[in-house]
Amino acid sequence: MWRGLIGEGRETETEQQNKKKTMKMNDQNFEFGLEIRPEHLNKQNKPLPRIDFTKRCLNRALSTRHFLGLLRSVAPEFFELAEIVGKWVWIRFECKQPQQVTMRLAELGFQWNNRRQSWQHPCGEFRHQRIVIDPRRRYGSYFAADMLPG
Repeated sequence: MWRGLIGEGRETETEQQNKKKTMKMNDQNFEFGLEIRPEHLNKQNKPLPRIDFTKRCLNRALSTRHFLGLLRSVAPEFFELAEIVGKWVWIRFECKQPQQVTMRLAELGFQWNNRRQSWQHPCGEFRHQRIVIDPRRRYGSYFAADMLPG
């Protein structure tokens, strides 16, 4: 109940600065016809590489076995972290990852699940309803790297 009243609706200094930057950028970009927003720039003010959504869509439709093969060949560092939950592949990190990592995961077909604090890949098994219980309890889980022969 009191959560909404904390800060009395005032913005923090950082939020105010970001708004000013956005307004300034929008004015400049409008003048030149550009569509670059401050959140799309990294620390060196260089535009971030774009995600190939065609590749993302194709990757999301791959079966678990085929996706793990792809992951092992193109991103072995992610394969080592891959946990198989039912037919889905999950990846969890201890802390927030750099934008390059999140963009790479997104292009591979992963989506962020804020509730479970993990990157999840559907492996062609799309669910339109939420599962209330933890899927690891329902389907079981194991790490992909543990299943490799000796």
